[in-house]
Amino acid sequence: MAATVFIDGAVGTTGLEIRDRLGARPEFSLLALPDRLRKDTAARRDALNACDFAILCLPDDAAREAVALIENPHTRVIDASTAHRTAGGWTYGFPELIGRSTIASAMRVANPGCYPTGFLALIAPLVQVGLLPADIPYAMNAVSGYSGGGNALIDRFEQDPTIAWRGYGLELGHKHLAEMRAYAKLTRTPLFSPAVVDTHRGMAVDVPLALDDLPGCPGARQLHAALDEFYAGSAVVTVAPFDSPPGELLLRKSAAPWDGMQLYVFAGSDGTQARLVALLDNLGKGASGAAVQSLNLMAGLPETDSLALTSLSP
Repeated sequence: MAATVFIDGAVGTTGLEIRDRLGARPEFSLLALPDRLRKDTAARRDALNACDFAILCLPDDAAREAVALIENPHTRVIDASTAHRTAGGWTYGFPELIGRSTIASAMRVANPGCYPTGFLALIAPLVQVGLLPADIPYAMNAVSGYSGGGNALIDRFEQDPTIAWRGYGLELGHKHLAEMRAYAKLTRTPLFSPAVVDTHRGMAVDVPLALDDLPGCPGARQLHAALDEFYAGSAVVTVAPFDSPPGELLLRKSAAPWDGMQLYVFAGSDGTQARLVALLDNLGKGASGAAVQSLNLMAGLPETDSLALTSLSP
């Protein structure tokens, strides 16, 4: 029997992409509300309690409300909002870091943020093995496609073709910082410089390191080897070769949906500096693809089913 899935917030960008990934899958039956009842509390309560899996693609307050509407012990939840990423009783939905079996058995899974996905993929394994310290203020520079800002930002970029770059988070209090610090087990908050660029989808996360200032002066090759070992065998997260780095990295306006993530380690010629870079799709591994990956695991299915994982070229 197919498992029932209710996407609460199915008309938003993330919800639509999840629905597209699940629409042709016989293992799941999508439970949908008519447009006139999408925001009706009673109808949503009925759907949330009737489904096997609820995927919340909602603003934070609405996601908390949705969880409160669940009155049974069997509905399992994946929340794509920020609301529960560091909350007690929730499992962080990053299988490569948290463990596939942990997510498979979870009742409540919080989807990672798109920027933290890239940052944590690069930093958390290296802190875990002791190559990078937990007590320095890492700097993180990142750009994302405008679809990550929801319908309002999509409309703004598409209606004003003069916008090429939008820097934000200038008050240094971005809502993603808490999960970056928590899941990399850092004692200091990263210095985060996010921006949006004139492309619908795609994301680049760049963490520069002064290697000669770090305890033990780790080499870039060591960092690469540790990441390569950590993600060995993963079909979703791949590490680019160290000895043949590309001369440039690109985000393309015409990019197709992609649910993978590619990591790079770039080394300075004198060995004193490195840049750790993650490329991903903010709507893929950064949102909808991550939710489907967790859903697959929770349903006891292959984690890559219906994910778009065509290898990325520079």
